[in-house]
Amino acid sequence: MILLDGKVASAAVKETIKKETAVLLETNKRAPHLVAILVGNNGASETYVASKVKNCEEVGFKSTLVRFDYFIDEKILLENIIELNNDSSVDGILVQLPLPKHISEAKVIQTIAPTKDVDGFHPINAGKLVQGLPSFIPATPYGIMLMFEHYNLQTKGKHAVVIGRSNIVGRPMSILLSSNLPFGNCTVTICNSHTSNLKEICLQGDIIVAALGKPGFVKAEMVKDGAVIIDVGITRVADETAKKGFRIKGDVSFDEVSTKASAITPVPGGVGLMTIAGLLKNTLQAYKNSNQ
Repeated sequence: MILLDGKVASAAVKETIKKETAVLLETNKRAPHLVAILVGNNGASETYVASKVKNCEEVGFKSTLVRFDYFIDEKILLENIIELNNDSSVDGILVQLPLPKHISEAKVIQTIAPTKDVDGFHPINAGKLVQGLPSFIPATPYGIMLMFEHYNLQTKGKHAVVIGRSNIVGRPMSILLSSNLPFGNCTVTICNSHTSNLKEICLQGDIIVAALGKPGFVKAEMVKDGAVIIDVGITRVADETAKKGFRIKGDVSFDEVSTKASAITPVPGGVGLMTIAGLLKNTLQAYKNSNQ
C-alpha cells in the first residue's frame, strides 16, 4: 500500500515554483502577489489563511492578508474586491469561505476578476474547465491531479467514483478525471446524497474520491481490493483527549480502508497540503498571464 503523502508531493511542487520565482527576482521582476481576504474570525478559516500566507512566503511570493469585521456590509466588501481587481500589482485574489450569512458567496465569487480568480470558482473559469479550455482549476481538484502526477498513478481506462457534487470539489473533479488529460481518461460516476446503491457503485471503483464532509463515511466494505482512495474530507471532531480539543477527521475510515487500498491519502497530511500547492500554481500562472 502506497501512502499518498501530501507533504512530500506538495514539497516537490513548491520547490519547482520556488525556483521559477527566484528566476523572476534575479531578472529584476516582481514576485507573484496573492491577496487573501478574511471576514470575521472563524477558527478554521484563520488556520487555513495563515497556512496559505506561510506557503506564499516559502516559495518567494508576496502575500497580503486583508481582514474585515464579521458584520462588514456586503457592498463595502464587493467594492474592496473591485479595487483589488484594478490593482495591477495583485495577481491572485481569494476570499476565504465560508462567509457570514448576510453576504452572498455567489456575488463575492462573481465579483472577483476571472483573471485573478486563483480559487477557480468564477463561472467563467468553471465554464472553460467544462469545455477543456485553459482556466484556473479549483485548488483542491487541481492538487489531487498534481498528486496523481507526482506518484504516477495510472488513471486511463479506470472507473472513478466521486462521492460529493460540490462546485468546489466533486463536480470539477469528475470533469478532470473524465477529460483527455495525462491523468484523466477515466469513466466517472458521481454520487450524491440521493444515490440509492452507493455501496455497490463504490465497490466498482478503481479510484474513489470522497468529498462529502462526513467523517469516517467510507468503510472497508465499500472498497474493493486494490482501489486508490483520495480522502478530501477535513472535519473538526471534538476530542477532549486532544491538545486542541478536537481532531481532524477525513471522510474515509483510514485504518480499515488502508488494508484494502493500493494507495490512500491520510487526513491530515494528504489532500489539504495539495490544495495549497494547486493555489500556488494558479497564482504563478495568473502572474504569467498578466506579464507576458
